[in-house]
Amino acid sequence: MDRIFERALLYDFYGELLTPHQRNVYEGVVFEDLSLGEIAQEQGISRQGVHDLVKRCDRILQDYESKLHLVERFSAARKKIAQIVALTGGAMPEEAAEAAGGSSAEEGLQKADWRARMERIRSLSEELMKEW
Repeated sequence: MDRIFERALLYDFYGELLTPHQRNVYEGVVFEDLSLGEIAQEQGISRQGVHDLVKRCDRILQDYESKLHLVERFSAARKKIAQIVALTGGAMPEEAAEAAGGSSAEEGLQKADWRARMERIRSLSEELMKEW
């Protein structure tokens, strides 16, 4: 996972568990792309202090994730939802048969494909419900 994206997700899920001071410094570095010097001057601490605080926040957020796995579960759910969206992209058998002027053999294949898609959607949906 891209480091910036990973940091953003971890912060979205666990950022409220940081102190207000930690949040201010972390947001400045990660989201506002401020330099350590700019944040140090703003916060009245050293550049090394800002660096150490950001590293500590990264470690704290990673620790929460290692215990709670919310980002991992969220990512898995997003993948399943993407599969559902992809599976629902096809036309319904009746619509497809009308559009193609299809024969009964083609119609049977389309209905079988549609049933298989619906079964997969049901399965993915059940998995999501169990996870959440």
